[in-house]
Amino acid sequence: MMGCARLGVVQEGKQIHGLALKIGFGSDVFVQGSLVNMYSKCGEIDCARKVFDGMIDKDVVLWNSLIDGYARCGEIDIALQLFEEMPERDAFSWTVLVDGLSKCGKVESARKLFDQMPCRNLVSWNAMINGYMKSGDFDSALELFYQMPIWDLVTWNLMIAGYELNGQFMDAVKMFFMMLKLGSRPSHATLVSVLSAVSGLAVLGKGRWIHSYMEKNGFELDGILGTSLIEMYAKCGCIESALTVFRAIQKKKVGHWTAIIVGLGIHGMANHALALFLEMCKTGLKPNAIIFIGVLNACNHAGLVDDGRRYFDMMMNEYKIEPTLEHYGCLVDILCRAGHLEEAKNTIENMPISPNKVIWMSLLGGSRNHGKIDIGEYAAQRVIEVAPETIGCYILLSNMYAASGMWEKVSHVREMMYKRGFRKDPGCSSVEYKGTLHEFIVGDISHPQTKEIYAKMSEMKKKLKCVGHVPDTTQVLLCIEGEKEKEAELENHSERLAIAFGLINVKPGIPIRIMKNLRVCNDCHSVTKLLSKIYSREIIIVSTDPLKPIAVVGLSSYRDSSWSEVPRSVPELIL
Repeated sequence: MMGCARLGVVQEGKQIHGLALKIGFGSDVFVQGSLVNMYSKCGEIDCARKVFDGMIDKDVVLWNSLIDGYARCGEIDIALQLFEEMPERDAFSWTVLVDGLSKCGKVESARKLFDQMPCRNLVSWNAMINGYMKSGDFDSALELFYQMPIWDLVTWNLMIAGYELNGQFMDAVKMFFMMLKLGSRPSHATLVSVLSAVSGLAVLGKGRWIHSYMEKNGFELDGILGTSLIEMYAKCGCIESALTVFRAIQKKKVGHWTAIIVGLGIHGMANHALALFLEMCKTGLKPNAIIFIGVLNACNHAGLVDDGRRYFDMMMNEYKIEPTLEHYGCLVDILCRAGHLEEAKNTIENMPISPNKVIWMSLLGGSRNHGKIDIGEYAAQRVIEVAPETIGCYILLSNMYAASGMWEKVSHVREMMYKRGFRKDPGCSSVEYKGTLHEFIVGDISHPQTKEIYAKMSEMKKKLKCVGHVPDTTQVLLCIEGEKEKEAELENHSERLAIAFGLINVKPGIPIRIMKNLRVCNDCHSVTKLLSKIYSREIIIVSTDPLKPIAVVGLSSYRDSSWSEVPRSVPELIL
């Protein structure tokens, strides 16, 4: 029965229970205790309670097993009641309940119990940290972390993963390096979390250092670690390194293929991505639902509408995979990006599953980009019905009106945002240089090199004018009179400050990598491409815009789908 409990095979456990009753061991204390433990671990809490209630002699281990079972099933109130009824308690009794309360989101109740514990152990400390991290209370988690007498691998993983899952990427990376400095060895789970955090920050230097650490310490890349490394390089704008990692993996799994296909897709190398998909199929690996999301994303980022439709049909008809919301979202994105907004709208309305806010936001974003006010208003209304707290909906709606010069409607939307307590984050671009992240906001004058940066921006402006660049003032989303004033507004966008900083400091031959917290406007996208040609520099901008998360331009301009036609052939280096 101990084996059944470990494996979670309740049916086999029930057969053994029946056999014990048949041969006269049903009343044996040891057998009964094993049954309570087995049923509790397998989630059959009613069966566990029935055996428990039929027992006369119940030791603390039995009570703990039943309390643990109720806590695992989310029946925390019953677990608390049993805890109060216990004739005696040990350290595990307290720990089980603290852990259960934390996992159920009752962090304050868990903390009260934790503070009452006569003797705390690592499990109880970690349970509290896990609870605080899941509730987003990072300050309390960190305070508790520093109060601990000792940290184990679980503690580090909870802190790093907690920060990463909540978008606190810089804190996750700092915690990882603190872990190494204090002599603790990370696990695969630690590295997966920190690589994801590095991806979120797009700090390639840190990512390369972690990769080097993994190689020196013998970490295998055959599993999820390889997938995470490929994703990190792709999201940091270094697709060549992602391909190198992919080629080095001997036993490639579907996850590895998916990661590189998605990476190639967001870099505009859709035809390479699709060729790799066919190559994977030849190896005998069967595509799953997740890899089709990667394939459809590749079609989306390269604007391959017909291919997108074809692969969507292939998934359903050839591989009998039922489309999920994510698949429909990809198809809608493909159609919206290409301007097929009516078809996208019809696709959403005829879906067999209810569309979520993400899908309606895709339609709204497409309407904004293509100036379809009526469809955009329709999509915005659907978003507000499904998720009224979505601030991005109001921002896109305001931007759509601004691009069409409908300033009264812009004011109305912004008034709605004000009344609902919404606030738009300012645009922020960052560049990693010599291990330090340099951040810039619109019109920033706080950087130590401000004088040199603005001198470089003036030089950039003159060079852009010489090659015939005409600023796209429709991208100015403020009510400003006069073209010169609008041009001045565009010139101070944060990504241009970051580019100027990069041109000053980053040595020639090394790509300038920029992280943007918002979407890159069309004028800045065009300007970046021109500047990369003017200065013969590769410039990579990674943004959080789901429709255009990476704009890769410059010397490797074939990777930017809006720069030139994507080559049809697959280079030998990736096969």
